[in-house]
Amino acid sequence: MARPGSSARAQLLHTLDALRSQSTPAAAITLVMCGDATTARESDTVASMVEGIIEARQSTSFADAVELARPRVLDGTAVWLLAHDTAPHPRALERLVGTLEKSPSAAIVAPKLVHTDNDREIVSLGVSMTGLGRSVELAAGELDQGQHDGRDDALGADIRGLLIRGEVRDALRPDPALAGADEGLDLGVRARLGGGRVVLAPAARVSVSPDGPAALPTGRGRRAYATRVAQLHRRLAYAPGFAVPLHWLSLLPLALWRSITDLIAKRPEAVLPEWAAALTVLLRFPAIARSRQRIRAFRTSSWASIAPLRVSRSDLRRRLDDGHGSEGGAVSELRFFSGGGAWTVLAALVVSIATFTTLLAWPVLGGGALLPLRTTVAALWSDAAWGLRGLGADVIGPADPFAGVVAVLGSLWPAGPSFSLVLLWILALPLAVLGGWFASTRVTDRSGLRIFAGVVWALAPTFLTALIDGRPTAVLVHLLLPWLFHTAVVAHRSWGAAGAASVLFAAVTACAPSLAPALLVLWVVALGITLAGARLRGAIRLLWLPVPAIALFAPLVIWQLGHGTLISVLADPGAVWAGPHAGADPAGRLALATGFPTSDLARWVSVIGSDLAPWAGVLLAPLALLALLSAVAPRWRAGVTLLVVALAGFATAFLAVGITVSFAQGSAIPIWPGAGLSLMWIGMTGAALVTLDTALTLPRVRVLSAAVAGLAVAICAVPALAAFHAGSSVLHDGPASTLPAYVAAQAGEDRPVGTLVLTPQNDGGLSMLVAWGGSETLGAQATMLSTATEPQGTDLTTLAVDLLSARDFDAADELGEQGIAYVLLAQVAGDESDRARILRTAAVTSLDQRAGFVQAGSTDRGVLYRLEADASRPGELSPGQQATSRLVITLQLVLVFAALLLSVPTRASRRAARAKSRIVGRVPEEPLVLPRHAEERYRGDPVVAPVDDDAPSGDAVAETAASTDLDVAAPNGADADPAPDDSDTADPDTAGPDAPDSDIADPDTSHDRHDPEEESR
Repeated sequence: MARPGSSARAQLLHTLDALRSQSTPAAAITLVMCGDATTARESDTVASMVEGIIEARQSTSFADAVELARPRVLDGTAVWLLAHDTAPHPRALERLVGTLEKSPSAAIVAPKLVHTDNDREIVSLGVSMTGLGRSVELAAGELDQGQHDGRDDALGADIRGLLIRGEVRDALRPDPALAGADEGLDLGVRARLGGGRVVLAPAARVSVSPDGPAALPTGRGRRAYATRVAQLHRRLAYAPGFAVPLHWLSLLPLALWRSITDLIAKRPEAVLPEWAAALTVLLRFPAIARSRQRIRAFRTSSWASIAPLRVSRSDLRRRLDDGHGSEGGAVSELRFFSGGGAWTVLAALVVSIATFTTLLAWPVLGGGALLPLRTTVAALWSDAAWGLRGLGADVIGPADPFAGVVAVLGSLWPAGPSFSLVLLWILALPLAVLGGWFASTRVTDRSGLRIFAGVVWALAPTFLTALIDGRPTAVLVHLLLPWLFHTAVVAHRSWGAAGAASVLFAAVTACAPSLAPALLVLWVVALGITLAGARLRGAIRLLWLPVPAIALFAPLVIWQLGHGTLISVLADPGAVWAGPHAGADPAGRLALATGFPTSDLARWVSVIGSDLAPWAGVLLAPLALLALLSAVAPRWRAGVTLLVVALAGFATAFLAVGITVSFAQGSAIPIWPGAGLSLMWIGMTGAALVTLDTALTLPRVRVLSAAVAGLAVAICAVPALAAFHAGSSVLHDGPASTLPAYVAAQAGEDRPVGTLVLTPQNDGGLSMLVAWGGSETLGAQATMLSTATEPQGTDLTTLAVDLLSARDFDAADELGEQGIAYVLLAQVAGDESDRARILRTAAVTSLDQRAGFVQAGSTDRGVLYRLEADASRPGELSPGQQATSRLVITLQLVLVFAALLLSVPTRASRRAARAKSRIVGRVPEEPLVLPRHAEERYRGDPVVAPVDDDAPSGDAVAETAASTDLDVAAPNGADADPAPDDSDTADPDTAGPDAPDSDIADPDTSHDRHDPEEESR
């Protein structure tokens, strides 16, 4: 078999020369040309050696080519299967024929296949399979030292170079349904079932090209598809008759299961070939019938005859073991405990408890933008799905992605989801230290600098302001950003890091959509840097990063395009609160420029007055100066990149305060700029670490600089940390419900009880809100309502106005038809104007006189009325809306679930991650920083500094390890790296033998090096 082309023609002529040089010449040579055969016919060399040329279609497979040539072979003559790149050594045919003559039971004789470019490398010498049907190469990719020459019996072999006995050649024909994979193994299995065997002839050597026409298809996708088609086809061909329908029905469920295991094993490129192969085999009834008929016609032995030649489970594990525990010399201890990281987190917990002393006694946290959560986990996740919204009348549409974050948070404390916010506030400071510490491991090996980074990150003014002002979205963004940094900077290295980073990217943008433009810009920059470094596979991994976020935001984007403006997507999710923020005026811009998101400068105004408070920004000058110096540090590439991150966050904060897309009680609310400042702060902190780690080489200068910057940031944080006890924080023991207790009791277990909330405004207007259930909740908030410029769902504005007017109509009946059972006349927050008081008094009088309403009492939340008659059930989704909801939810869950599976670490992925330096952007001149006990151990010995693949040079430079370390004394011991983010290998084929099952009772084979079907067993 040969294919057209200049390189293929040269290989064909080389193969024909090799055939001419055989000590035992072939009786006849038949050439099957898959493509245009004109050049072959015009060649004198080809014409003089072949007895005939058969021209076939270019897509003809090797098995089909053999079938075309078979009628031209004389009866009783053995068949030697070669391709244009299969060049036999001079005595190959002589030794194959000799082995065939000496072994009467041999149906097939297989040569030793060696690499064309290096005949000392074994390509294949015998193929076997496990008890569950997985194919296993007995010798492949090894240096040929004659270590396998004593083996002469095998279950199968690579089809290239096989010599098939003439008496059985018609029965042992390659099966074209195998798509070019496992053809030699299939021939060997059928030969065994027919009473013959496959005999190895190691002395007969044949040079082959790994990507020749008789090899597996080139390309990962095509190879995976062909391999899986062969697996599934042989499963149906080998199975007993009664089991065929069961195997056929299991094709799609197994494709789903194997897709999950492929994602866990960091092989996402195998998912589409898996489904394509399953669908292909699912519809190939004639091919399955032909294969089964061939086996049945030739079979004389039982399946037990092939059992002795199978590979045992223990042998398979030994073959797959690629050196667990070997990390290539680049492994370094994380030193979370021995380096003082754990103790810093513990100290932050103590500070947090001292700062928020009474919070643990509160069942619900209130104040600012905080609201209670749903009382059941099911209701939390219902708010996160496309469908009926928890506010408004018959409002149907997409949920904010932030509702999913709230559902995850509330599910952590299912007994009382609202208490999870209390725990979040108590654990916020230690979690921020933990995140900052881990993010710093990408920048420095020095334990002291890691502690510095964790403390500085936790004491950021924007974070402390969010804590004391009750902004849950801002708190969550600040806690998630360091983990996004930790994973995203190594996302090009591995699928595990890319999967984790994509989940965190989605979570960060869900909490702060205003960060999406900046993060996308940084993503494009990272993609460009990766492509410039010719790392295509790394770029493919980076392309996955925004996919889950796009899936979560797509329904909201489509809805906003149809009902509003696209910029409304950037609105802050959750409760819209007109709290303090830095405005677009010069004073507000100055506050933002100094790192403060509000004009009160993190409570410095209340401490030293508005005249002196702007000078508080000077306390952050040492950190900013260290950050700017990173641009001229030895690791300046990393420093400049981090400064770009800081600049992106700074620009986001400046633009955010000028954008107003949300409304609360008729007032326009600008976007919170604190999220942009958090992004700026992580860039500044990282850049400062680069300076401290690489530019300040004198230990005393490094310690002094870090101490000055850290102490200044700590002093800047004092007013905010004392705000709770000073009474200047808005946090309070929040109510379990924003509605009267009577309504909350009637709506137990989150039953859909509707309440119309009417609030007279100070300007004489009337605010209207429809709340479902026992309270307004954080997860039920929707930007599709807070950014709307016209009523959404059923418009009740006219009904609400008429309800308080002198118009005579059946208001109770109209409200009941909408499912509304209660009316609450609430009082505006803060000081009430005379106009609001007069309107509220008139409203009470009007409702007291209306038929069908009964006053349930006056509460601290207002005057409550209930309908005498039972209200109708709230509207439900139409069949079309239900179909849309299911489609949206399914697509979102599939992509998010895929990202979560990719982020799950495996043993092999952790091992591969430890083989690379944690530091990103390290230059070759930097020495490896070791802990003190390691310095004593290695002092004076040369060690290799691990160099990241982002560094300008890929070579490691030998340096002495006796380096100074800003280390912190801690108890002895070092922990292993628990971070799952970079715990993945750059090669999907290196998934370790700990991967889970893929199939149940699989009787076929696989060419994957690590197949979960076998490894799990």
